[in-house]
Amino acid sequence: MGESKDSCHNPIACARIAPLTMTTPLRPWTRFYHPSTPADLPPLKWPHMPAAIREAAATYQSQPAFTLALPNGSQGGLTFGEIDRLSDQFAVYLREVAGFKAGDRVALQMPNCLAYPVAVFGTLKAGLIMVNTNPLYTTAEMVHQFSDSGAAGLVVIDLFAPKVAEVLSKTQIKTVLVLTIADLLPPIKRTLIRLVQKYVKKMVPPITFAHTKFERALSQGADRIAAGADPRLYAESLTRNSIAALQYTGGTTGVAKGAVLTHGNLIANMMQGLEMWRPFLRLGNEVMLTALPLYHIFAFTANLMIFFAAGGRNILVPSPRPLSNLKVVMTTEPITWFTGVNTLFAGLMHEPWFMAKKNWSLRGTVAGGMALVPVIGERWEKATGTPIYQGYGLTETSPVATLNPFQRPKREAIGVPVPGTDVRFVDADNKEVAFGEVGELWIKGPQVMQGYWQRPDESARALRDGWLATGDIAKMDADGYIQIVDRKKDMILVSGFNVYPNEVEAVIAEHPGVGDVAVVGVPDDECGEIVVAFVTKKDAALTEDAVRQHARLSLTGYKVPRIVVFRDDLPKSNVGKVLRKDLRDDAVQAYLARKKGTP
Repeated sequence: MGESKDSCHNPIACARIAPLTMTTPLRPWTRFYHPSTPADLPPLKWPHMPAAIREAAATYQSQPAFTLALPNGSQGGLTFGEIDRLSDQFAVYLREVAGFKAGDRVALQMPNCLAYPVAVFGTLKAGLIMVNTNPLYTTAEMVHQFSDSGAAGLVVIDLFAPKVAEVLSKTQIKTVLVLTIADLLPPIKRTLIRLVQKYVKKMVPPITFAHTKFERALSQGADRIAAGADPRLYAESLTRNSIAALQYTGGTTGVAKGAVLTHGNLIANMMQGLEMWRPFLRLGNEVMLTALPLYHIFAFTANLMIFFAAGGRNILVPSPRPLSNLKVVMTTEPITWFTGVNTLFAGLMHEPWFMAKKNWSLRGTVAGGMALVPVIGERWEKATGTPIYQGYGLTETSPVATLNPFQRPKREAIGVPVPGTDVRFVDADNKEVAFGEVGELWIKGPQVMQGYWQRPDESARALRDGWLATGDIAKMDADGYIQIVDRKKDMILVSGFNVYPNEVEAVIAEHPGVGDVAVVGVPDDECGEIVVAFVTKKDAALTEDAVRQHARLSLTGYKVPRIVVFRDDLPKSNVGKVLRKDLRDDAVQAYLARKKGTP
């Protein structure tokens, strides 16, 4: 775009602004908000999520809400009114047919598809608690999440039926609904896609457990509504303090645990995002490309919830891998907004078809989930001719905590706190540091979780008198923008997903040929970080490939080490603890050598 990284995109905010000082009043960053953005968050607009969903559906009833875009160009969609009607049917099925009670947990395990918003909205309308689950999870990860949440129901795509068959007996799940990627498409397309998947590509495995087809559940719910069932009644007992979701994360430590997000948390974050975004949105006329998985909290809030409330059309891509899956939609659809992570942006700019496109309808891109490498942001702006806005958040903050003001972004910063949010920076003794100094970032606001599901000890460590200790080391610059400096913990961030060394080390250590193991992260321009494992051998014949293959049996792909380095011994403390920090320089050298093609 030919502008500096600190350039303004709106003359309103381009005037010189005095730097912050110790005497600057509370929330000084609000001076960088758009003039129409309130300095504080207004009172929450809706009493619960079903009210927000119904209001948007009524406002934009006949407009397209979701379009499923398959790699071959086949499409189908649903309007706001159809989403409202179908999610009502699903809510009634859950309560009247399946017999779920208010507060029961229902796990949702599927890629981006038309059934996803119907299942989410129906679960919330039914007064139940949704548990988003990564469809790529291994059976061990599924058992942990389903058991920990106490999920009584599961909505899952047919492609993963074999894994479901393995885990059901180890969980409390009683009701399983199975959908296909073609569900809710027009009848001819739906039939054709199912036939191709089942008989030509042989992608659909046999289902060996008791289940109900998703479309059958909708039909049963419709029958109950016709007989007089009223789905609006289920929300009467809901308040903003009612739990809406258990969103699983490792937090700042190892084993995945459920962040308890209430209806109020989600509504607050929707409103915070809308207040920052609204001056740049044409309500009811935007088109969002949703390539990130909706089960991830970033896309869940930014794409699904905020854009639904804004009357936007979401184009759902089941998987952006390979990146050729995005070619048809990105070259033919009038996309105006796009959310992504650094990895996705970097990958797209390696695609000739992407770089050849000139007539962009894109108005802006929002980056989150992982740090945006400044050079990637610069290249993106040159390629598309549109700005990229970086934000920051955590599962524990629903997730948006900070966002670059759209009229005055800084590419290297995570922006400023969104309305109603406070931040502080503390030292190792939890004492607030002087303005501009580096410290651990703490966050307070209505979007902060209530705690971790059935984990009072972990909740107490993360929440301090209403403040969330993020584990990220950061500072506020002279203009009031926040920059992340480092992470307090050893968590590794791969393409926006948390990887915890303890978990990976525990799996690798189970291999009979492994002695000691230590796992660290190495910065990578495309993935943010990659996983590197240091291993000592019990079996001299042990190979890198054997370690990686063993890890794949229990770990999702992004957790599997990209590089395995064999060592005679590992650095340890005087009590025998492996010192990961002493391995990081060696990991970087191994990474650079691998990139050069040397052993």
